[in-house]
Amino acid sequence: MRVRPISPERLVAELTERVRTAVGPSWARPATDGGPEPGRLRVAVDGPPAAAPDRLADALVDPLRAAGRPVLRIRAEDFLRPASIRYEQGRTNPDAYYEGWTDEAGLRREVLEPAGPGGSGRVLPSLWDAAADRASRAPYVDLPPGAVLLVSGALLLGGGLPFDLTVHLALSPAALARRTEPHLRWTLPAFVRYAHEVAPATFADVVVRADDPRHPAVVEPT
Repeated sequence: MRVRPISPERLVAELTERVRTAVGPSWARPATDGGPEPGRLRVAVDGPPAAAPDRLADALVDPLRAAGRPVLRIRAEDFLRPASIRYEQGRTNPDAYYEGWTDEAGLRREVLEPAGPGGSGRVLPSLWDAAADRASRAPYVDLPPGAVLLVSGALLLGGGLPFDLTVHLALSPAALARRTEPHLRWTLPAFVRYAHEVAPATFADVVVRADDPRHPAVVEPT
């Protein structure tokens, strides 16, 4: 593999172009001209909080819209399970965090499948308000053909969620430990498990080494 240093600004520009030119799966229903309607694209920006996947996904929104692609941002933290389930084994249990904090079934049912081939295009931008510990009561949103769905968060690539393009922000163990906020250090064992059991850096479409946020690097096959 080749590790190519890149500036944060250039990284956003390259990812924007990669997403802009990607073709999502076509709908099963034909368009009025007899050809298939353009598919919506489901994009994951995956990484631990220390790698700031939300920030990178946010940075892609305006350039993609300027390039003519409608965009809907989704944050995995808006699809957490209720506190009674998340904290069943304690508030700082890394195995529970790894295995069951995110409501992957809800994310699949309310977002990814409706946005996929043959789906209605009607998605729920958030499911659960973790601060209030109740349903978010967000209204459904209709995605037009060709729209980009940007989903960001941690541990997104281990459960077989149906994404069309995946970006993984990788941190070395030392950088992960150094950059993780003190109140989140209890999650570190979960990311060690993720790196060993899922190994997202081996199959994500785009892998970015993000040890230093000022100097990222794109990992490319030789």
